[in-house]
Amino acid sequence: MTLGSCCNFQEGYVNPSQKNPEYFNGDIKWIRAVDLNDSYVYETSRTLTREGYNSAGKSALLFKPNTIVISKSGTVGRLGIIKDYMCGNRATINIIPHNNISMKFIFYVLKYHQRHFKDMAVGSVQKNLYVSILENLEIPLPSIEVQNKIATVLSNIDDKIDCMNKINKNLEEQIETIYNSFFVYYDDYSQEELEECEIGIIPKEWKLLSLGEVTTQIKEKVGDKDYKVFSAVNTGNLILSEEYFDKQVFSKSIEKYIVVKQKEFAYNPARINIGSIGRNDFDYDGCVSPVYVAFKVEEEYENFMNMFIQSDRFKQWVITLASGSVRQTLNYADFSIIKLAYPPIDLIKKFNNIYDNYYEVINYNKSVIHNLEKIRDILLPKLMSGEIDVSKVNCDLIIVNNHLSNSIFSTTSAPLSVNLYSLPFLTSGLIHSTSSCAFSSDNTFEI
Repeated sequence: MTLGSCCNFQEGYVNPSQKNPEYFNGDIKWIRAVDLNDSYVYETSRTLTREGYNSAGKSALLFKPNTIVISKSGTVGRLGIIKDYMCGNRATINIIPHNNISMKFIFYVLKYHQRHFKDMAVGSVQKNLYVSILENLEIPLPSIEVQNKIATVLSNIDDKIDCMNKINKNLEEQIETIYNSFFVYYDDYSQEELEECEIGIIPKEWKLLSLGEVTTQIKEKVGDKDYKVFSAVNTGNLILSEEYFDKQVFSKSIEKYIVVKQKEFAYNPARINIGSIGRNDFDYDGCVSPVYVAFKVEEEYENFMNMFIQSDRFKQWVITLASGSVRQTLNYADFSIIKLAYPPIDLIKKFNNIYDNYYEVINYNKSVIHNLEKIRDILLPKLMSGEIDVSKVNCDLIIVNNHLSNSIFSTTSAPLSVNLYSLPFLTSGLIHSTSSCAFSSDNTFEI
């Protein structure tokens, strides 16, 4: 059976001109390859106005909710199940299974073939995964009952991952709210304890300083040592370059790269205006390209600075300073000009206590998510190949509610109970022990 015999395809086409700012920041979600995360897609990183959408010169045509989107160029083969109406750009294809076909089953079939899409793409300058290639893709197509059961096993895992990601997002939003209360709105201070300065109202006991006064540029080179290479991406993070990009984008020799130790920061001067700045939150030291700027801050102030560089105040400073240069870059000298209200150490320690408690939960959730992803990736090929007899799989996941102690959130006005999950379910016992998960002797799948 071919994919084209059981699915319809719709290509994205909306690519409005970047020179027209009135085309952007509207109410139409505009999905691009960068928005595809191999899971559910609720929001897009950019939106369009009706004028921007119509600039494509075609009649209104939106990708429908609960359909599949795949990237055909750029990072070829990224997938997503969209949860709202969205318009696609030219690098996206919408896949709509026929009425008697399970959409989620087709999604997992595509995930099963995902590692081959890059090799299937064609083109001399830019590789493209054309509709014609996808239409001719040979796929297994069991009965609708088997399709649904395979999709249920795998989507139950993905639904748990999605739920835990939402929990983490909620916790991160709470941290941002607390940061704003402490360091933006000064909720702990009375009106009499505040005073006017050149950046606005700040507490009288705080210092008005520049980033040049509270950061130190790092210039240590890698030399003959071995480090992982980081890249700063527009999500405001430092990530492992080798895991983010499809090919190696850093030099073969990294001896001139800059060392970035744990809790130190780095940014790309040519891309900081779109958010390419972040902190090394890994549990090991790494390095960045010599074109980057790396810096460190006073001990205990790392969390405060991590929140500050994500704040609207910082972003506005960057836009103002970068737009004044020919190439819209921000070197360390210009970065050092940025002013901020520098809080006293006792408030920093109070904030750190809250921040660390929240991130203990967030990082635990991330470890559970990582294990769930491993389980899904182990099951996927075995279910698709028939190695696991799906008729013997109990698809019902047992949810265990573990309510975290409210004391973790005692500093907030609205304590939050977070549901954490375990994942036991019965199978035929055909998967054996792995480093992170196994089927035990009683056929229970354990993390």
